[in-house]
Amino acid sequence: MIHENYYKEKEKQELFLQKKNKIDEAFYNGLFDRYENPVLTREHIPIEWRYDLDKESNPYFMERQGINAVMNSGAIFFDGAFYLMARIEGADRKSFFGLAKSDNGTDNFRFVGEPILLDDIDGEETNVYDVRLTEHEDGFIYGVFCSEKKDTSSNDLSAAVASAGIIRTKDMVNWERLPNLVTLRSPQQRNVVLHPKFVEGKYAFYTRPMDDFIETGSGSGIGFGLCEDITKAVIDEEKMTSLRKYHTITEAKNGEGAVPIETEKGWLHIAHGVRNTAAGLRYVLYAYMSDLEKPWVVTAQPGGLLLGPRGSERVGDVSNVVFSNGCIVRGRDVYLYYAGSDTRMYVATTTIDKLLDYCFNTPSDPGRSVLCVQKRIELIRKNNELLNASGRN
Repeated sequence: MIHENYYKEKEKQELFLQKKNKIDEAFYNGLFDRYENPVLTREHIPIEWRYDLDKESNPYFMERQGINAVMNSGAIFFDGAFYLMARIEGADRKSFFGLAKSDNGTDNFRFVGEPILLDDIDGEETNVYDVRLTEHEDGFIYGVFCSEKKDTSSNDLSAAVASAGIIRTKDMVNWERLPNLVTLRSPQQRNVVLHPKFVEGKYAFYTRPMDDFIETGSGSGIGFGLCEDITKAVIDEEKMTSLRKYHTITEAKNGEGAVPIETEKGWLHIAHGVRNTAAGLRYVLYAYMSDLEKPWVVTAQPGGLLLGPRGSERVGDVSNVVFSNGCIVRGRDVYLYYAGSDTRMYVATTTIDKLLDYCFNTPSDPGRSVLCVQKRIELIRKNNELLNASGRN
């Protein structure tokens, strides 16, 4: 017999899922719109994924397999709908992937089907998370994610080894798992993204070279490498693209975020930058451009952050963090999906034209406070001249 509380909770959840999301009118920067509500939370997870509905085996209608957070979602537009492949973290800390679908991309996301069961190719793999979805010109949709297992060479119980796992599909239902990516010159990899087109006739990956699970070590930024066969992906050499720099938003580490967007002026990238603070690591998003033919060559990188945590986005399991690994382009419109503090998913909307203007016309970081002030004073004086000339100052 189905527990009567199921119907009560189902009704409450349905009202929650139907809630409309509005642009946050209190926020304005001319570049993008923020929205009032998250697009995915633990409350979006189907009741059937969390509760045993049988009154006999669950007389108190307890949540038997709880969910802690929904975050770091890959994104793709498929078959007329917006899809987020979310990282869902159970109460047991193990993460898994689930697909949520929306008709408009800003609200009414609903999880469909069942959680994605990956082929178990490594008996030591403990956790998977942070998938990026790439619609590749070879006809497949690929998911590249972090595959984590314990570092058995260390006595530290928290020491882990990170690799890039690869799956692919053509229907968003049946997923084939391929062997993990191998990078011959980097012991570990995280935040790996597959480029959507062949480069020099080969599959191209953005990487993040690492010496161990936490520290980037010798890795100086976002890498770029080519491989012949994605079914046995091996990268021999990694060129560097967007670099880490002292006293910037990328000082501690950085990594590619969403799949790059092809534009008439080059590839548009949205990445994350990390710096250390007295309160711990602070994650923000930043943008840069690279050459159409040579995607590893950076052509523009405005200074500072594109999007940082604000308000409720700052509060969660890992506070003061925004992280994106997915965006969707419809025409010239861009839907940027990002997680707030490893807890819930948000969306910001903008356009390719605005992002291109931002990337090419926003000053780069000159590296020193005195030079930053000089630039700001130039802007202020120009504005004052315009205001005085208009007679409306």
